[in-house]
Amino acid sequence: MVFTSYQTNHALSPHRAPLSFQDLKSRIHSLLIDRIDLTKLELLRSGELEGEIGAVIEKLIVEEGVPLSKQEKERLVMEVQHETFGYGPLEPLLSSPDISDILVNNYFSTYIERNGKLEKTTVTFRDNTHLLQIIERIVTRVGRRIDESSPFVDARMPDGSRVNAIIPPLALDGPALSIRRFGTVPLRMTNLIELGTLDHRLAALIEGAVKTRLNILVCGGTGTGKTTLLNVISEFIPESERIITIEDSAELQLKQDHVVRLETRPANIEGTGEVNQRDLVRNALRMRPNRIIVGEVRGGEALDMLQAMNTGHDGSISTIHANTVRDALSRLSTMVMMAGMELPDRAIKEQIASAINIIIHLVRFPDGTRRIVKFAEVIGMEGETITMQDIICFQQTGVDEAGRVQGRFHTTGVRPRFADHLKTHGFTLQQNIFQGG
Repeated sequence: MVFTSYQTNHALSPHRAPLSFQDLKSRIHSLLIDRIDLTKLELLRSGELEGEIGAVIEKLIVEEGVPLSKQEKERLVMEVQHETFGYGPLEPLLSSPDISDILVNNYFSTYIERNGKLEKTTVTFRDNTHLLQIIERIVTRVGRRIDESSPFVDARMPDGSRVNAIIPPLALDGPALSIRRFGTVPLRMTNLIELGTLDHRLAALIEGAVKTRLNILVCGGTGTGKTTLLNVISEFIPESERIITIEDSAELQLKQDHVVRLETRPANIEGTGEVNQRDLVRNALRMRPNRIIVGEVRGGEALDMLQAMNTGHDGSISTIHANTVRDALSRLSTMVMMAGMELPDRAIKEQIASAINIIIHLVRFPDGTRRIVKFAEVIGMEGETITMQDIICFQQTGVDEAGRVQGRFHTTGVRPRFADHLKTHGFTLQQNIFQGG
């Protein structure tokens, strides 16, 4: 047995005020913890453990003397189990595959994003202390900590979901929690075409660019699908190549076998031991990579990444936060300066123009759809300006009665310079793919 012989009768007296469902759940949970023999939990299989715990919870419910319907009893058993071994009220949300974001503003207000739309849920926590307990459980399971001396944290859950939590005194209304979830089954290029993120012509160009080792930068705002697209386009990398991925919080789900995944590490409680993305990019160069994939470039590692692209590591891919293609290049230039090297502005731009071949810009529209709105080629320098040309763009034509964005992908009629590169490397494009329309 995983339970002690502790016995007591907590039956309600006739004069005792009836408990609310939340109070009853809290009481049952406390009584359950008193009876659990923690040293024997790991000896039981998951099914056996759930069975024993379910039986004891039902016994405790009887001892409490609270009349519950079958549905209420099943709900109470399930929620107490979630409180004991899971993430409490978050468990039903985490088990739903169509929820992409879970946003807990405070203990009584939780929102989710489903199909690109925000919805308020009925999920609540008992109080701020309860919410903080769940946050601590999440971060401690991945080796992080959160307290007054370190009041915010970025972490990754075992399923790959990205977590950000912030607590008082920084969060004025109590602890706040944000969870960015990823599908259990990674999307494929055909899925993105069906969703309208891109069309067949764009898919063919992306496939050709990846297979022939052009350097690609994916840009867009928060929640536009940059990481999802990065996952999808990585499927075109040949199995024969050695891939090194570098991320702040590991989210990529590459399908190849020859992949080494690297993740940054924050400083410890003494303020030492931090390993940032620039450290990892430098180290990756010594690991004989064929390709380096930086999940998101956001600092001084931009310089090392550009140098890698310019010194034999063709086919590298990264993402960057930016609202336009031109903004992406501007931000990249600023990040190179963050490396601490006093390079002339023109030299930085020449590095960028030489390293980056293609920029893909993603936008999330008001109806929740995510689309590639621009597929552009970097062609060089003209004076002090990096020059580009658009190859395929998305043009919005209106909004239908249901609020869905209407539009179409169209080519600009410009034949990209990399077309000859694709042909030289044996990748054949559909005839007339670059004709305007």
